[in-house]
Amino acid sequence: MEKQQFEVWRSDVEPALVSKVDEFHFLGYDRATKDDVWECVLYQLRKKKEFIHINSFVSELLTLKPQTYMTWLTVNAYKDPTDWFREMEAAEGESI
Repeated sequence: MEKQQFEVWRSDVEPALVSKVDEFHFLGYDRATKDDVWECVLYQLRKKKEFIHINSFVSELLTLKPQTYMTWLTVNAYKDPTDWFREMEAAEGESI
């Protein structure tokens, strides 16, 4: 089976990606980024074996639920431990 290259669609689905990030910000998920939402959708699609058309990809993107996104973020936080406190302290130091 040939591997899909979703990156070529990135600019084509940009409006849907921006819309999803705006929706998450509206719901209070202020740290949601286009890159994170993109990676989350790609992670969700990795399980599918059949070829995915762009309209199915956009559908997956637009129906991404906040809880699915937050679960993905949590799992990735355990895979790639970042020192959040150091980042927060650095950000606070810059704002002073």
